[in-house]
Amino acid sequence: MSADGVVSTRVGTSPNRVGGIGRVTGAQQYVADIRLPDLLEVKLVTLPVARARILSIDASAALAVPGVHTVLTATDLPQPVPRFGPQFVDRPVMATGEAKYHGEPVAAVAADTKDAAEEAARLVAVAYEELAPVVTIDDALAPGADLVQDPSIRPNDPLSGTNVLREHRFGWGDVDAEAATAAVVVEGDYTFPMVTHFAIEPHAYIAAPDGDGIAVWSTIQHPNWLQRILAGVLGLPLAKVRVHAPDPGGGFGGKQHAKFEPLVAFMALRTGRPCRLVLSLEQTFQAVRRTTTQVHVRHGLRADGTIAFVDVRADYNIGAYADIADRVVAKGSYPAAGPYRVPAVRILSRSILTHTTPATAFRGFGNPQVNWAVESNLDEAATALGIDHLEVRLRNVARTGDTLNPVDTRCDGEWDQSVRKAAELIGWGSPLPAGHGRGVALGIKSGPTTGLSYATVRLLSDGSVIVLAGTSDMGQGARTVFAQIASTELGVPLERIAVVMGDTSIVPYDQQTSASRSTVLMGNAVLSACRDVQAKLRTMAAKLHGLDEAGISVEGGVVRLLDRELGVMDVLRPGLGRMGGEVIGNGMARKDAEPDHPLSGSAAFFEFNCTAIEAAVDEETGDVTIVKHVTVSDVGKALNPLQVRMQDEGAAIQGLGHTLMEHYIYDDAGRIRNLGAIDYRIPTSMDLPLHMESAVVENGDGPGPYGAKGMSEGALLCVASAVGAAVRDATGAELHDLPLTPEVVWRALRERDRRRAQEVAR
Repeated sequence: MSADGVVSTRVGTSPNRVGGIGRVTGAQQYVADIRLPDLLEVKLVTLPVARARILSIDASAALAVPGVHTVLTATDLPQPVPRFGPQFVDRPVMATGEAKYHGEPVAAVAADTKDAAEEAARLVAVAYEELAPVVTIDDALAPGADLVQDPSIRPNDPLSGTNVLREHRFGWGDVDAEAATAAVVVEGDYTFPMVTHFAIEPHAYIAAPDGDGIAVWSTIQHPNWLQRILAGVLGLPLAKVRVHAPDPGGGFGGKQHAKFEPLVAFMALRTGRPCRLVLSLEQTFQAVRRTTTQVHVRHGLRADGTIAFVDVRADYNIGAYADIADRVVAKGSYPAAGPYRVPAVRILSRSILTHTTPATAFRGFGNPQVNWAVESNLDEAATALGIDHLEVRLRNVARTGDTLNPVDTRCDGEWDQSVRKAAELIGWGSPLPAGHGRGVALGIKSGPTTGLSYATVRLLSDGSVIVLAGTSDMGQGARTVFAQIASTELGVPLERIAVVMGDTSIVPYDQQTSASRSTVLMGNAVLSACRDVQAKLRTMAAKLHGLDEAGISVEGGVVRLLDRELGVMDVLRPGLGRMGGEVIGNGMARKDAEPDHPLSGSAAFFEFNCTAIEAAVDEETGDVTIVKHVTVSDVGKALNPLQVRMQDEGAAIQGLGHTLMEHYIYDDAGRIRNLGAIDYRIPTSMDLPLHMESAVVENGDGPGPYGAKGMSEGALLCVASAVGAAVRDATGAELHDLPLTPEVVWRALRERDRRRAQEVAR
């Protein structure tokens, strides 16, 4: 707030959120709120098994229900049934021949009302033969295991005769040679659970004929990518596919890519009417989830505590279809050695197909899975060497300009500052009550490796501004940050700035909303567009005053001439003249692919976080209480400090979910048994840390506007590792498997007692 009481809306402040009133009052429309004329409701027909051969489908009883307009099956689609996917074209519009996972649709009903559609869906008679599913990684890799995907959809793939979709090998140096220099070598096996995204808004889709094309409304993070997928499946030009993407009520990666949009689009074209499908929470569990992982890791430490080598083998269970999960595997495992200087690294990660819900992106993009294993194993190695767990990290963490990976971006932050700040805030080394322990862990994630964002900024004749950007605002506050950039550059308060998103026919192209890229890539595009407006104002001022443009500058809403300063309106109004009009600026931010890079591109920046935990453990029950949770992120520049804090704290609490409670439970037949909010626990207010403290390190060293880096995933990366370390510190128990439920911790405590008794007996 300025001295005259005016709230600043510029970068570095935390003004009221753009679009916030609509969110908190309920005025904002989500996809499920939209009702088009003559709308048909769609319901899916699924089987109560994980895997089945479809013998026949009889829709006659369903079609007899009043109000039912169509029952769509695979035989009603173009043949062969179209397939789609962001990485591999392997997912059919609906199950064809065989249902591959519990919840995969085998038919869909469209009716005038939801009740009629639900009744008809129950009446669709599906004759099927239940088949034994491949559910776990071990099942999938067993000799003679049934193949999840037919080799014919993976032509020219040497692995098509296996359930391994892809293998990724990264590394440098000579691990075996470095092992000879190590004073201790410690290895272990670690597991990470299968969890769902649990966004507040369910997945929802509407499709409607639009002239000779199609219009689609979707809870999607990547509207332009969806546009491309639909154009390919439907055989339409991009210009004939219009995607509306209203601000989604949370995404966390689960809404990045197409799921049932192609199916709903075919139904709309078949009926000639708008069709809407809204998934229940239970169906959402069956539609999207995170990869579950088994990791084997070896650390070698020299006598001085420096890391000699890291050796990682990570298997990710990605489900029945690839979606974007193989990219998750590659990018998530690539920085597995952590934010450390390590002379030798060997990483093998594999994408494993199973008859389970297709995995997709999830906040952290594969990094928390490996981080849990690598950071936990580093603690065990430090213990074996007798070095403090904080000290071992400070001795090895990379400094600015250090090489992390010989073919990638160098360390781009003062990361030790975050570590020291976290240690100070948690009170590292101070006495603890009985039953309490402390843990610390570091996390790193590669930012976007490619990117392309366009933005348009329109300065209107009354001095108000419209910002057009293709980024999706799914809760990260992108609208506010883009408005703040425009406010800073053009001197316009937020209440006179409109940010338009979510319609591929109106806003310019944006590659995607993921990888914490919004502020950096689209932010730079908006900044560039604002400066394009400034350049045009300079030209306008030069013409009005008969001056050379070189002697004129425009900054923060002020036009500086040689001998005086003018407000923007003093130039804009006479410059536009009686006809009015506007000044339009266009901007672009681009990061090209690097074909020879293992990930097809180096990191635009790194997200770095240090998390420190104090935990108390009830040894009688195994219950874990988070007494204090400290999270410190390296953010470059906090453009909106309150939003940065909100994102970090939200990510941290989300991390407590997979750490302490969240996991899918499968029965022997491969069916998910804990669908929905009653049987699947997520953190509530009762599970929050007793005290939480979030802090940031700002050195203005990022590639984004004003030195910003992407953030919002970092605080999630190493929550499990820090909590596990605190519980080990409090109890001496060995913990290798998440989530750390009371039962898991209780069993680990009993195993500790058994081990200690054996040692005494010896």
